[in-house]
Amino acid sequence: MSPRALLLYGPPGSGKDTITAALTQLNPAYQLAERLKAGPGRTHGYRMTTIETIDALTARGDVLWRNDRYSSTYATDRPHLDKMLADHQIPVLHLGQADSIPAVTTAAPDISWTVVELWCPREIMIERVTARGTGDVAERIAAYDQTPPLHGPTLRVSTAAFAPDAIARWIDILVRDSS
Repeated sequence: MSPRALLLYGPPGSGKDTITAALTQLNPAYQLAERLKAGPGRTHGYRMTTIETIDALTARGDVLWRNDRYSSTYATDRPHLDKMLADHQIPVLHLGQADSIPAVTTAAPDISWTVVELWCPREIMIERVTARGTGDVAERIAAYDQTPPLHGPTLRVSTAAFAPDAIARWIDILVRDSS
């Protein structure tokens, strides 16, 4: 049986943190695969590091996906993912660029990936990111506008239309069926 992992794709404010929390409550094996982050802004949900560390991991081929946004550099690294899998966790990756999905799944073909696209109407996203109080609402709106829908996710769901616990149950069924 292949190890399982979940990719939650969507623009800022689409509910990735909320759905991850609902998944963890449903089954503690679901855990956020915290990305590396070098730069200012939010620290919750990230493993803060330096650009030099990310560069070194990239040079060794240990970075599955890397991107720059909000004046920061973010990286999804294989060693962290491998540790989570060894600990019998189901890593939940948060990604917001369409190119990240094939990059990650191709770089880690030994993992059974479930890809879920989360979205919500723009007005709801603006309410959500404003409530965060991070001061970068305009940048998040621009990122929302630049986030295209995926072609062929396992599931695409509006987080404005359904409760987080219902979405978590649907995702859990899909992940369990993927192995």
